[in-house]
Amino acid sequence: MTRNWWKEAVVYQIYPRSFKDSNGDGIGDIKGIIEKLDYLKELGVDVVWLSPVYKSPNDDNGYDISDYRRIMDEFGTMGDWEEMLEEMHKRGIKLIMDLVVNHSSDEHEWFVESKKSKDNPYRDYYIWRPGKNGKEPNNWEAAFSGSVWEYDEQTEEYFLHLFSKKQPDLNWEHPKLRQEVYDMMKFWLDKGIDGFRMDVINFISKVEGLPDGENPDGKKYVSGHQYFMNGPRIHEFLQEMNQEVLRKYDIMTVGEMPGVTPEQGKLYTGEERKELNMVFQFEHMDLDTQPGKNKWHLKPLDLRDLKQSLGKWQSELEDGGWNSLYWNNHDQPRIVSRWGDDKEYHETSAKMLATCLHMMKGTPYIYQGEELGMTNVRFNNIEDYKDIETINMYNERVHEYGDNPEEIMTSIYTKGRDNARTPVQWNDQENAGFTEGTPWIKVNPNYKEINAQKAMENDHSIFHYYKKLIQLRKQHDIIVYGSFEMLYEDHEEIFAYTRTLHDDKLLVVTNFSGNKHDFNWTNPPEYNNQEFLISNYEVKDVDVTNFTLQPWEARVYKLK
Repeated sequence: MTRNWWKEAVVYQIYPRSFKDSNGDGIGDIKGIIEKLDYLKELGVDVVWLSPVYKSPNDDNGYDISDYRRIMDEFGTMGDWEEMLEEMHKRGIKLIMDLVVNHSSDEHEWFVESKKSKDNPYRDYYIWRPGKNGKEPNNWEAAFSGSVWEYDEQTEEYFLHLFSKKQPDLNWEHPKLRQEVYDMMKFWLDKGIDGFRMDVINFISKVEGLPDGENPDGKKYVSGHQYFMNGPRIHEFLQEMNQEVLRKYDIMTVGEMPGVTPEQGKLYTGEERKELNMVFQFEHMDLDTQPGKNKWHLKPLDLRDLKQSLGKWQSELEDGGWNSLYWNNHDQPRIVSRWGDDKEYHETSAKMLATCLHMMKGTPYIYQGEELGMTNVRFNNIEDYKDIETINMYNERVHEYGDNPEEIMTSIYTKGRDNARTPVQWNDQENAGFTEGTPWIKVNPNYKEINAQKAMENDHSIFHYYKKLIQLRKQHDIIVYGSFEMLYEDHEEIFAYTRTLHDDKLLVVTNFSGNKHDFNWTNPPEYNNQEFLISNYEVKDVDVTNFTLQPWEARVYKLK
């Protein structure tokens, strides 16, 4: 296993709209990010992943880009962006940008041209098809409800959009389009950025002919994912991208890849294959969803499923591949509300979840506010929600299917994307110190208890615990490079594992419950000394092979 800076790094994701507003318009911006760089330096993160700040009509909060080389007016200017990059680099923080090239905005000049006529030079930058029997070209359902096809009266054809109808899919089969993308990537890399997080990058290759999805229940629209996830030319496209762009720079790359398996993950991240450094997989994010249903159909997490899933990714990518480690991002609910206890054991369970994740093998990602233990939010009215996915689902379920609005709100409180998008809680002043204006989305009302100022002043806070986890990673190679082995595989509430590097062993024991549990290590290795590294409780000297775990406790030992 070769050493790399991106394996040893800890990444912090900024969702700019909700991070910090500098000018009182209620929308987070680039100058707001600059204001808070010392906070990130204090936390100790090495890399910022910045969600899109490009010019956009904001149908999907910036993931619909109308100009890849300009900055969104609400966020500031290119001058602001350049200052931010310089200030990050001064503090030893690298910047990775979002690369959104499965689709653009329908307001991008390429699409404006593409729509004009069937023989326009930009027509093939997108995926156009004639209708079939007076209907859409196929029966696929879009991620945000309805058909993936939108009819265009002017040219009497449909264009494909796997997401919103304002996000037409780019046609990666067209060499000219690919060249445009590579030129744009070089534009940003030459400005000095340190890599890309690639949005749904495993969707860019579609199966030829775009066949109908299987539809045994006779639904109007169904998932067509087997025809666009990990498609036939995906590795060819990524290897070409690597050849043309990525290999020429010392950067980190992570591909967001729904529906990817560990076997495929190895292909995407294998060092000799020259594609990407790591992928975001979603297998563990689907474990509290009813089998065969979408994310809104809830079920409680069975910890054994989580151990099986994460353990499998750890072992399968052990040689040659690399994992990304995350609980939260801009599309996921807050982890302390999801799999912790955000009431009685708020601080303790937040620290436990952090320990469990950060001690695994892979590059850890922290989502803004996670280091404060920010929680899910419960807005009373659907009108208070801003997320297109949430609103479309609510309207479809209530108005088309007549479902119970209260049940749907419960799903939104649990899984809605706006849980992650409420403004960062900086202090206990009005609007949590996020803005002096009216915030674009309401602030979580618990900001008086949960905020950065309070956390930084308290040495035992979640913030300081994350800071210590990040420091430990820099001090102990075993946390980065050690091999992984699961203990207690069948236990319903304990998640325990070891990491091994040369003669050193790390023991990580976490309790995913409000119950006490005895931990007994049946076949411990021989060791001469033990070093206690971290816990979310006061821990006395103990026999590491035999102790009692308190509710939501985590502890880590290093054995020699």
